[in-house]
Amino acid sequence: MKCLYNIYYETFDEFTSGINDCLSRVETDYQSELATFMKLNFQYLKKSQLIPL
Repeated sequence: MKCLYNIYYETFDEFTSGINDCLSRVETDYQSELATFMKLNFQYLKKSQLIPL
């Protein structure tokens, strides 16, 4: 996660606070970056024939 990259957190509480802060900014600060990853891109597979055992 970009907001946790190369940041040292002294305690677990500081670490979880960093995560919560990052998640609270997803829809504002990171929206355009996330939009590039969340595109509707489906892969259509051919119907395969199963071979009975």
